[in-house]
Amino acid sequence: MAAMLEIKDINVYYGAIHAIKGISLEVNQGEIVTLIGANGAGKSTTLRTISGLIRPKTGHITFLGRDIAALPAQDIVKAGISQVPEGRRIFANMTVMENLELGAYIRTDKAGIAADYEMVFARFPRLRERREQAAGTLSGGEQQMLAMGRALMSRPKLLLLDEPSMGLAPLLIREIFHIIVDINRTGTTVLLVEQNANMALSIAHRAYVLETGRITLSGNAKELAQSEDVRRAYLGG
Repeated sequence: MAAMLEIKDINVYYGAIHAIKGISLEVNQGEIVTLIGANGAGKSTTLRTISGLIRPKTGHITFLGRDIAALPAQDIVKAGISQVPEGRRIFANMTVMENLELGAYIRTDKAGIAADYEMVFARFPRLRERREQAAGTLSGGEQQMLAMGRALMSRPKLLLLDEPSMGLAPLLIREIFHIIVDINRTGTTVLLVEQNANMALSIAHRAYVLETGRITLSGNAKELAQSEDVRRAYLGG
């Protein structure tokens, strides 16, 4: 069975800097796959390349059998990939509801959109309470929930999550990770970039370890969590 997302030998440059050096990975339908690695390893660059925000110099990115490497970012959203960016990137001066409306901008099915607002509010009850509040007045955890809710409003087949735990208290991190598992259980495939390797490996099916733009290890997430190299480098063990 073909992978839902397949990346083959992509190379990405920022000017003269070779940020991604020939990486290949795949994500199968229904999986949570995580990319772990140190700061600057190229994790966020990989997600931004999949999303169409950065163009690979060489290589292929295939989603549901279609090469999307040259597609504009909005067409990649239409194809079924949505990203929750690092640092949330919500629109601070707009209300919670207006942010969610923006997430549905590619859709015209009014009844479906209304049903999905309810789905988001059921998953994130705090957003319902704050629907008319300016998004910039929310706490960090609530802003992360809003960023996730906004991404879900496009009904993605594949959800890209970039550092969802960043800057959050441990209790909130656990809550966010429970929600990621629930989103996956209800049918959305997830590619997760996360510095909290312990949490990421605890919920993922498979994992890739990225070091300075190269994949150095990959495999079953539970097995990688037991690997001496991974424990020493990323799990503080």
